Amino acid sequence: MNALQVRGSKQAWGMRAAWLVFALAATLYCVWRFAGPSPLQTNLLALLPATEADPVAEEAVDRLAATLGDRTVFLVKSDNATHAKAAAKQLGATLSASGAFRSVTATLPPFDLSQIGGLYLPYRFGLLAPADRAQLAGAPNTLHDALVRRLYAPAEGGLATALADDPFGWLEHWLGGLPLATSNLEIEDSLLVAHRGATTSVLVMASLPGSAYETQTQRAVLAAVAHSETSLKQAFPDVALARTGAVFYAQAARSASEHEMHAIGVVSMCGIALLMLWIFRSPRLLLLGFVSTALGIVGALAVTLLIFGQLHLLTLVFGASLIGEAVDYSIQYFVVYLGTQHGWDSRRGARAVSPALTVALATSLLGYAILACAPFPALKQIACFAVAGISIAFASVLTLLPTLLTRAAARRPQYLFKAAGRMLETWRALIGGRRAIWVTAALLIASAPGWLQLRSDDDIHLLIQRDPSLVAQEREVTRAVGVDNTAQFFVVRGETPELVLERAEALGARLDALSGTAKVGSWQSVTSFVPSAKQQHTDRALLAAHVFNDPAALRAMLLEAGFRDAVADAWLADYASSSNSLLTVDRWLAAPWSQPFRHLWLGATSTTPRAFAAVVIPQSVTPANEPALLDAARAVPGVSFVDKAASVSKLFGEYRVDSSVWLAGALLLVLILLMLRYRPRGGLAVTLPVLLAVGVTLAAFGYAHIPFTLFNWLALMLVLGVGANYAVFLREGTMRADADPGAVWTGVLLSSATTLLSFGMLGMSSMPALRSFGATLSLGIMVSVLLAPIGIPSKRNKLRGTGVSAEALTPADTGETV
Repeated sequence: MNALQVRGSKQAWGMRAAWLVFALAATLYCVWRFAGPSPLQTNLLALLPATEADPVAEEAVDRLAATLGDRTVFLVKSDNATHAKAAAKQLGATLSASGAFRSVTATLPPFDLSQIGGLYLPYRFGLLAPADRAQLAGAPNTLHDALVRRLYAPAEGGLATALADDPFGWLEHWLGGLPLATSNLEIEDSLLVAHRGATTSVLVMASLPGSAYETQTQRAVLAAVAHSETSLKQAFPDVALARTGAVFYAQAARSASEHEMHAIGVVSMCGIALLMLWIFRSPRLLLLGFVSTALGIVGALAVTLLIFGQLHLLTLVFGASLIGEAVDYSIQYFVVYLGTQHGWDSRRGARAVSPALTVALATSLLGYAILACAPFPALKQIACFAVAGISIAFASVLTLLPTLLTRAAARRPQYLFKAAGRMLETWRALIGGRRAIWVTAALLIASAPGWLQLRSDDDIHLLIQRDPSLVAQEREVTRAVGVDNTAQFFVVRGETPELVLERAEALGARLDALSGTAKVGSWQSVTSFVPSAKQQHTDRALLAAHVFNDPAALRAMLLEAGFRDAVADAWLADYASSSNSLLTVDRWLAAPWSQPFRHLWLGATSTTPRAFAAVVIPQSVTPANEPALLDAARAVPGVSFVDKAASVSKLFGEYRVDSSVWLAGALLLVLILLMLRYRPRGGLAVTLPVLLAVGVTLAAFGYAHIPFTLFNWLALMLVLGVGANYAVFLREGTMRADADPGAVWTGVLLSSATTLLSFGMLGMSSMPALRSFGATLSLGIMVSVLLAPIGIPSKRNKLRGTGVSAEALTPADTGETV
């Protein structure tokens, strides 16, 4: 062994060691990340971009989702009311004993309703119900009649007030208007019960100990619920259980995604392995191909976790399909390896395939780079994962495989290459040369009607499919409880808490004024519990003007009605001493019973300095009254109507339109890149197949009347990035010295088959976004590879590397009439 060989051997071992260190480091980092809290992101909202123009509104979306996300609701139903109540108590006890929840509430703890009245009692002279306010302002002389009604027809219920504290019943009336019962639920036997026909439903509520999107929390909750359901069925066969909560949707999404990831990964790997074994007849080449692919996948996983800190399930499923594209580079290297008939040199082989792989990588990176420009976090992750994966696979093919594939091939599939060569020659004769013009014209004419039939659909629900059984159970709970909206709400903001309350009251007045189809069922607001200081001062001023303007006459009226002197004097003294008493949001928040309604007050915002916010949640929001709600929001300063689903759908539409411009720009960039490489005529010939593939794909969706979404357009970016590779591989491969066209065509067909196998599996995904990706990519890639021979130069044009001037040849000589 001479010095040159020794140095080459040392370099080879150094390269192998470097890649081994990289593989170990990436693998250990991934293992370390998955050994702790799971980095997998199952929160569906994490897929969505910020859509609200006001950052406070976007913060409200996040905080409201976080507040409601840790709540889990169970509904126990039976036609036997006794069984339903007993089963609910058993369910509460079983769930509580499981330790999977922070708290479980089935039987309500004893609660003294006088605590609610106790909070408002010191501020009662600033609290008037709308009816009392209107009566005092319009007919103040009816005080005596109001007092008589209060004495002889006392109100019933737990929120009744003492006569001594509330002689005219104004506080009692105000307490009666509190939205404490905003649902169909009633308290029976210390349980929350709803009756619909003959069915009795009992509500059991639980809160989670951690995030609904943590793996440990999901597993614990699922196990506890499964055990509780089994016990419930044994004790009460007639009882049915429905449940809802973010934790169940997150777990279902995780389970479905993991199943799809495994299915796509296993089917892709097995299919690719069988194809490579059939073509190459070499387990060694199969192993080396998967080494390169594995390096790309593990490296991409590590890079994505390092940059984003977490991995969304959508990225994970898409990553499993990246196997087919990452293996393309090694396939092209193996084609050169098997096509070399004399004196195999692994480094020379790497240099021979390097131009084709470099151009192919550049076009793929361009497609994924445009994908990264989309505003959706999951798509940015997918782009990062793909860019890292194919870049690492590319680098490993050119640097690692030459150190591992040093011996010449013992057996070459010459019969296969010859058959492929004949097929390529026949197929190119049909679509190449001057015939490419007629092929292009025919495809454009056939596609035009399909383009005219293209329709779009920007519905957010195309992003991901929720588990149908969970959706059905959620509807059952919603019908029983009677609350039908948590997705659309108003955000009210202001520089002070007082300004927020005043604006929320103005909004509430506008909502109450709606009528006809624009009317909403009801609305929840913090102002139902805490009026603004301005409103409290107005109510007090009304009492001062019409009630306490003559204290002596008022005292005489009370004494005449039978009140003792001490009681009358104490009530008048309370009014006089309460002139500076104001109910504040902080005092209301401090009351334990306010907990179920605290999400209505956001308080100080973190996104905007010196800003406070609250939410107002309307019920029965429909397409008919939504325009009126938008008008109401626009009419009050600092108010915005938030409909996350509609906002994202609108953004889908905007980016869908923009994506057509992105695609046109990307096509132009690819054309320029290929023209720089192959000269203008050659660059156009290589670009034409993928351009026609895009057109045919659009037409196919139009003919099939399948709505085209943003995700279809983004998939076309990848059709451009991946589909252009095949014409590049063919042109570069046939231009190499001593090239075997049959071997090159075999490699291209194998590359496309592996890519179709992996990306095609996405077409069977339960996630609509991935399904759109898979269907569009599969069709586009299929057309791209079928038309790829258009880009092959003629035999004479290939002579430019042997001293013959290609420019001297006529178009008829080159066959590149396009």
